[in-house]
Amino acid sequence: MAETQPDAVKLDGAGPVYDQIRRAIRDLVVSGAWPPGTGVPPEHALMEQLGASRMTVHRALVQLAREGLIVRRRRSGTIVASPPASHAMLDILSIPEEVEQLGQAYSYDVLARGDGRPAAEVAERFGLRRSDKVAHLLVLHRADGKPHVLEERVIHVAAVPGVAGEDFAKTPPGDWLLQHSLWSQAEHAISAVGAQAEEAGLLAIAVGEPCLLVERRTWNQDRPVTAVRLLYPGPRHRFVGRFGPYGQI
Repeated sequence: MAETQPDAVKLDGAGPVYDQIRRAIRDLVVSGAWPPGTGVPPEHALMEQLGASRMTVHRALVQLAREGLIVRRRRSGTIVASPPASHAMLDILSIPEEVEQLGQAYSYDVLARGDGRPAAEVAERFGLRRSDKVAHLLVLHRADGKPHVLEERVIHVAAVPGVAGEDFAKTPPGDWLLQHSLWSQAEHAISAVGAQAEEAGLLAIAVGEPCLLVERRTWNQDRPVTAVRLLYPGPRHRFVGRFGPYGQI
């Protein structure tokens, strides 16, 4: 288990001390400076480094554990948590897992790719600046050999520089991003649309057939990571989320 140094935790002086500690550790986790499995400094070390009381440090760590960013273990200490693997309605979906959960065989093809500054229509569709450098991909995912979902995605090269050398021959873009990038915020929308001619041809459905359009954008802090449009043939799919008064369960 990798160890961290308490002096990496820097307070910004804004607001209650426990919340400054929480934000400082959260930023180290989200930025990747403290990757999953990294040992978080013990309470006494943070108390000494930051000049904070035990109660203040304890409160910050308890909140981070509630947010799922760290795991506290009585004997082995506190570590940075791994990203959750669940895939409920508003989670970041792994399409291969989605298909496999249906008991079907997954496959995919990268139909098109363009790297560089986006074309005007792509910039408008995804809310990009024309100066942004992106990888623009069109991917068809299949279940048992039949079209399952059509994915159109842009990946910001500045946030994910490794995308320039990746051909996605072995791993589809969404799953590759889950393995090679970090995100701290996501915006997620679902709407009903009719299939356009090109989309209908790729999905093997009639023009105008109802589809579910899932649109998602993710950021790491204030830096955009990716934006994606997932087009599902409507009659074949539904999204289910189970939740309670404190969120999804």
